[in-house]
Amino acid sequence: MPRKKSNSVDISRIDRNFAVPGVGEYDLIFTDARNSKVIALEGLKWMPEKGDYCRIPPTFTAENTSAGVMTLGKHTSGGALRFRSNSPVIVLRGKLGPGCDMSHMPRAGSCGFDSYCSVEGGPLRYQKTFQPVRDQVDYKCVIGLNPEKKMCSWIVDLPLYGGVSSLEVGVETGSKLLAPLPHKVKKPILFYGSSITQGGCASRPGNMYSSHLCRKVDAEQINLGFSGSGRGETAVAEAIASLDLAAFVYDYDYNAPTAEHLKATHEPFFRIVRKAHPNLPVIMMSRCPADKSDVRSRIIRKTFLNAAAKGDKNVYFIEGKTLFGTYAEDRDACTVDGCHPNDLGFYRMYRTVLPVLRKALKNSGKK
Repeated sequence: MPRKKSNSVDISRIDRNFAVPGVGEYDLIFTDARNSKVIALEGLKWMPEKGDYCRIPPTFTAENTSAGVMTLGKHTSGGALRFRSNSPVIVLRGKLGPGCDMSHMPRAGSCGFDSYCSVEGGPLRYQKTFQPVRDQVDYKCVIGLNPEKKMCSWIVDLPLYGGVSSLEVGVETGSKLLAPLPHKVKKPILFYGSSITQGGCASRPGNMYSSHLCRKVDAEQINLGFSGSGRGETAVAEAIASLDLAAFVYDYDYNAPTAEHLKATHEPFFRIVRKAHPNLPVIMMSRCPADKSDVRSRIIRKTFLNAAAKGDKNVYFIEGKTLFGTYAEDRDACTVDGCHPNDLGFYRMYRTVLPVLRKALKNSGKK
């Protein structure tokens, strides 16, 4: 049978602003991000030496976590490149790994890269986003421009709901490619939770709330958000406990199948991490948008209150109903589906969590 004609329209033929830009005629030298001595590959603490990029440890299995965690662990949410260069153009080249092409999340967020740049000593500014087309595997794209050829610090955020098989950074021949400046917060901040933590449904990687936060306080991000699959497993708590962190934020409320499951796992999860790190700042959050019955929120608050009652001064609790602000602030405009934040929702989450994170870092001497 003859194929049905597609009703889709190539919008780039109508509006050139939607066209995927080419690389142009630059003489480029490429450096493999995985094996570079000057490009810092951050947020992927358990990165394998070969194969697809990965953000989970090799000790994870479908039995001690879940099949979902094993699949989503190959998505690079929270991963980032950091480096300095005076090249007039920054180009990415490589292959994308398996990902999710979802109806309610832009492909630029799920499978794209974006970049931030600062002229040394200046503020960090958004630069460009690579927006892959459907089913694209090989890519070569401009991710930043620096026509004045000043020495700049670069951050390139990796896909939220997509994988990376290979990744190279290209700079113009004769330009410098240098190691990044040290972070102000010396240790990473780790986030554990649900699809919201993984970044669903930000329009681009830099817009999820955890990326906003880590740029603002200048810290490495480790993201262990697993869409529908972060359920407070002991193996995950033990993996987190094995790391040296500046702070730990967790909110897997949405993924706990029942309030009973949340009650059975939330405090034990915290205790595993706390036993290994008695002074680590831990921020606990309930689901966003709020659980109207407040049953789940009370469970999470109890973990916090029990720790505080024992003299723990490094625990913090954020009520989920506050994360988007009040209804008077168009709270219903903060999600794409009543659950997953859009960019407005993530920005409001960032603004709500930021003062708590700053206080936690200050009180613990991390900043």
